[in-house]
Amino acid sequence: MKRDVSSRIVLNVTAPADLVFSVAVSSLYAPTSENLTVTVDGEAVPVTELPDTVGGRLHRVAAPVGELVLEYTASIEGQGEEATSEDTELLVYGRPSRYAESDTLAPTAHAEFDATESAPELLKNVASWVGTQLSYVPGSSLPTDGAVRTILARQGVCRDYSHVGVALLRALGVPARLVSVYAPGLSPMDFHAVAEAWLDGKWHVIDATTLAPRSSLVRIATGRDAADTAFLNVLAGRADLIESTVTAVVDELPQDDLNQLAEIR
Repeated sequence: MKRDVSSRIVLNVTAPADLVFSVAVSSLYAPTSENLTVTVDGEAVPVTELPDTVGGRLHRVAAPVGELVLEYTASIEGQGEEATSEDTELLVYGRPSRYAESDTLAPTAHAEFDATESAPELLKNVASWVGTQLSYVPGSSLPTDGAVRTILARQGVCRDYSHVGVALLRALGVPARLVSVYAPGLSPMDFHAVAEAWLDGKWHVIDATTLAPRSSLVRIATGRDAADTAFLNVLAGRADLIESTVTAVVDELPQDDLNQLAEIR
């Protein structure tokens, strides 16, 4: 399997800004080619790469005022390494977090699901429940919405679907987390968000939107929820998003059997 991914982000920086981008593929992959550049008004600016969890790679930029353009491309042949976790990490992914309020949703989770089901059945049932309870409506949610508000609104986008899935699984005693990905087959194309659940010693991917084949996803960032996986954080200063373009293609788009477990590789 050969996957080619790219992203282009254009910002209007109106006050010197401390920016952190999360667009590069995880270091669990060994790209055959990769390039990341950042310019402001056509002039290259320094970029500092910082390691994040699960092979995540953050790129920090001290941006002067002007039009900032980030361009990233990567090609991947074959699969990446398997994601693993230590016990301490699993404890973190079992707790409530800002956008995945598993404590608040515990009564709902236990009323709707049987935590003693086999791994494939539990994950399939949670994904099916989220997919049938919510309507995918672009622009329907705010960046500050969490799982509880999403369930009340009964609509959202991929990050909202994933937050609900993560919160329900944690409430059932299953460590779960959110992953930002490049998603070949996604339409309209954009950065995508899915959930991962730890069962039987492995991380299995859940995408209740069913908008892209799970086996072709390419991991970018991994964390408790969207607070850890946003493609851009403005830590200081002022920068407004003008344009974001994402592409992700695979040489042969696989079929996705939703009755089978899948991993992000």
